[in-house]
Amino acid sequence: MNRSDHLAALESEDFDLCIVGGGATGLGAAVDAAARGHRVALVEQSDFAKGTSSRSTKLVHGGVRYLKQGNVSLVLEALRERGRLARNAPHLVKDLPFVIPTYHWWEGPFYGIGMKVYDALAGKLGFGPSHHLSREETLARIPTIETEGLTGGVVYHDGQFDDARLAIHLAMTADDLGAKLANYVRCVSLVKEGGRICGIEALDLESGRSFKIRARAVINATGVFVDELRRADDPSSPEIVAVSQGVHLVLPKDFLPGDSAIMIPKTADGRVLFAVPWHDRVVLGTTDTPLAEKSLEPRALQEEVDFLMTHAARYLSRDPKPEDVLSVFAGLRPLVKAGGGGNTASLSRDHTILIGDSGLITITGGKWTTYRKMGEDVIDRAEEVAGLEKVPCRTMELPVHGATTEEVSEVCLRPYGSDAAAIRTMGDAGRVYPALDLRVGEVRWHARAEMARTVEDVLARRSRALLLDARASIEASPAVAAILAEELGNDAAWQVSQSARFSELAKGYLFG
Repeated sequence: MNRSDHLAALESEDFDLCIVGGGATGLGAAVDAAARGHRVALVEQSDFAKGTSSRSTKLVHGGVRYLKQGNVSLVLEALRERGRLARNAPHLVKDLPFVIPTYHWWEGPFYGIGMKVYDALAGKLGFGPSHHLSREETLARIPTIETEGLTGGVVYHDGQFDDARLAIHLAMTADDLGAKLANYVRCVSLVKEGGRICGIEALDLESGRSFKIRARAVINATGVFVDELRRADDPSSPEIVAVSQGVHLVLPKDFLPGDSAIMIPKTADGRVLFAVPWHDRVVLGTTDTPLAEKSLEPRALQEEVDFLMTHAARYLSRDPKPEDVLSVFAGLRPLVKAGGGGNTASLSRDHTILIGDSGLITITGGKWTTYRKMGEDVIDRAEEVAGLEKVPCRTMELPVHGATTEEVSEVCLRPYGSDAAAIRTMGDAGRVYPALDLRVGEVRWHARAEMARTVEDVLARRSRALLLDARASIEASPAVAAILAEELGNDAAWQVSQSARFSELAKGYLFG
């Protein structure tokens, strides 16, 4: 993806659809529309997946807790999408066994029956059957689980993925299909003719230059910020999104040394708690805290961190200490308001599509697992609004860019899938920094092929260094800035500024 080429096309061409928002929802919609042959533009005010879409629990799942709530239709849809995503992006999605430890005699049968229902709903797209575990089998899978009162467990299967890398690969898929997209381009206003939206006024945040993007319809896929764009269209628009914050802690691998995850079905706040092995680390989460404020860079509240540390000590035989925490990250969920309830755990995880009087199409809610279905649904509606030819959805079996079933020998290159060969031929296999498994050639690839523009783009999303080890990522930032400056043609002052900006941001990911 060449940003300059895409910017030139965004300014000069006419489009069928302009999508505002470069997270999972917007990118999924762009892939769907481009696969149908529509002319697609997409702009993102920051970097692709800067917000919610890079801050998940790293799971592609049906949602066990929604099954308990009786939302069978949501679980069924999510399980089907989980299977499709595993098939379409095998380089980024894998089967992960989860163990539910049991500490009371009734928990084994209770959870066992529930997981059999979960298996049945997945059908042919299932990952593997659930079954009971004895106490000894549970300890063999999770040797660091709290043993006091442990009676056994239930094992089931779900999916794991790298969220930000999937977003980048969706952007590349859209590019492969002819869509024009750019990060660091802000939608500053909607353009109307006769009261109908016919495009947007865009601002390139790198050059400071404004330009118009002409389109037959505009899709608002801005996540937690959808209400802001809706009010720009119609100041009387009521808020439809309630914001919930989820926080995760990242611990060293020895806190969960096996290849199985832990799922705690119900915590004190009614959420499901996960401890998940990921990139040779352990991700512990999540919380569910209603927030009034929205931010592109949310920060964990102390009570959320305390909650996770307390529950980690409750279910792990070794209690994590502050110095064990490698990173703390927070993300905001856009939940669709239902009846004004204040408990975000009870708000809808389904997606919602609204059409304004001017033709503005808004999609919000949903979850990563169902991004493809969200894209399908919103493009079906967009064809009607824009007066486009109705073309059947083509993404159910469409491979995501990089899709391959061949094993990549280098662990650090596996998330790139079939692009690993191109990165390998670039040479520069040395590490950027000793404590990070990030190679010089990868950073060059990020700049040349994945539209990375800043040190943060590389260390937070193209690689996951910021989440895996915030302190090491700070120490690596000058070296990354130097490589990027060489690739992007920037000077020494830019390098210093970029390293300083990233270091200041990354301090917010340190514990305490």
